[in-house]
Amino acid sequence: MKHIAIILLAWLSITNQTSQDLYVCKNARVSLYSSAPIEDIKAVTNSAGSVFNASTGDLAFNVTISSFHFEKELMQEHFNSDYMESDKFPRATFKGKIQEHVDLTKDGSYPITAVGDLTVHGVTQKRNIPGTLTVKNGTVTMITEFMVKCADHHISIPQIVFHNIAESIKMNVSATYTPYKTN
Repeated sequence: MKHIAIILLAWLSITNQTSQDLYVCKNARVSLYSSAPIEDIKAVTNSAGSVFNASTGDLAFNVTISSFHFEKELMQEHFNSDYMESDKFPRATFKGKIQEHVDLTKDGSYPITAVGDLTVHGVTQKRNIPGTLTVKNGTVTMITEFMVKCADHHISIPQIVFHNIAESIKMNVSATYTPYKTN
């Protein structure tokens, strides 16, 4: 909850927008999947935060790395300490803009592309991330699936576990937004 407030305050101060155009998601689902010869690795968090400005297309995401839950406790421990160094790099973020203008008053599913900066493990990369924005009865949902290369974000995979972890990790994100209310 605290990270949503930080994102929102920063957003309002930077964009100088009124709250009527803002949509907030406090419980976005982010999952990761690594398929490797020895073992598949899966993790999920339901506590990512996001802010979307419908007027400008600006979009921001914030994910606390240590919030990912794994099936095996040891995987979670290694993920946080050895690979993601979540004490040093506690968050992954995306700040960008949706390229297409979508009329949020009309129900439907619309292909979108978010262009911006993805920061993982302290390394920022420019990304074009395709997805779908769906409007149904006034509810706005965004989903996407994309790959993240470990090497692009200086995430080292020791040779000893090279067959356990893929070089690219599949990310799935689903966020349902509600209009931001100042009350």
